[in-house]
Amino acid sequence: MILAGPVLIAAGGTGGHLFPAEALSAALQARGIGVELATDVRARAYSGAFPATAVHQIAAATPSGGTLLARGKAIATLLAGTLASLRLLRRLRPAVVVGFGGYPTVPPVLAASLLGIPTLLHEQNAVIGRANRFLAGRVDAVATGFATLKGIRPGIRTIHTGNPLRPSVVAAASRPYPEDNAFRLLVIGGSQGARIMADIVPAAVALLPEAARPDLQITQQARGEDVARVRKAYADLGVPAEVLPFFADLPSRMAAAHLVIGRAGASSVAELAAIGRPAILVPFPHALDQDQAANAEELGALGVADVVAQPEFTPQWLAATLAAAMDDRAALRRRAALARGAGIANAAERLADLVVDLARRKGGS
Repeated sequence: MILAGPVLIAAGGTGGHLFPAEALSAALQARGIGVELATDVRARAYSGAFPATAVHQIAAATPSGGTLLARGKAIATLLAGTLASLRLLRRLRPAVVVGFGGYPTVPPVLAASLLGIPTLLHEQNAVIGRANRFLAGRVDAVATGFATLKGIRPGIRTIHTGNPLRPSVVAAASRPYPEDNAFRLLVIGGSQGARIMADIVPAAVALLPEAARPDLQITQQARGEDVARVRKAYADLGVPAEVLPFFADLPSRMAAAHLVIGRAGASSVAELAAIGRPAILVPFPHALDQDQAANAEELGALGVADVVAQPEFTPQWLAATLAAAMDDRAALRRRAALARGAGIANAAERLADLVVDLARRKGGS
């Protein structure tokens, strides 16, 4: 596959944007297409392993919230980033620019639209984010992670591709639902959710009937300052548990789990669906656009996940929900099958097809 120039991917800020961008980059490079990454200073430190021939740091900032002065400084930073992006794009002459949301996406995608370069956005969440909402009317199309995208203006072209998944997730998706007698519970939370998981899950396990505990095995993500107390809580209950701040092999652990408890970030929801595991989802309540609530709603409507608002996520509620799940393995298997039916394991390839088609239609190949 030969394009007139490389594909420039714009992503940054969080893993929620970088992970699907990484998956697309790998899919494009497998086709012999060159990829370069534009990102901001926050993600620059994590981009060393990103599959790209070059990484370009572009200034970006978030112009929402804070004082009027802070918003003004953020807008000035975005303008400076756009000017830098114009210089970069004139030099690179990319075939397509693909943005993955967040304000680090704004300068490169805005510059590409001003120069007439084909542009594509990918929105991972079920509700469009503010940066993508600003850019949506300026690009050729918006690829969506979910079949329905809330908050997008009428008339904007959308294509449902699903959320691109890392190769490790695709590999885990081939593993069947576990059928052994153990009950493996995976608890994930990330930086915005690990504290409440540390507070609630051990307390809920303590409320389970003692007869239910021998089969229970827990893998839990916890913040560094919470690891010791969470480990002690499970040790005192006699429940085997592995508690760490980070798991490098999380997709494999998700595949091994009978049930997953976590937040409802776009990547987590996409991975749950592709791997096919039932879940208890607690959307982060303070998200500006309530994107996690919308993401969780998609799996909840399918019967894959129990969705609970954070104020209702109590040890008593969770203990009752866990006990019911452990008593009805057949229901969990049905939910796992429903999840797998909703997953799109080849989303990265579908998005890569869209990138190539856009380059061809706009004369970039």
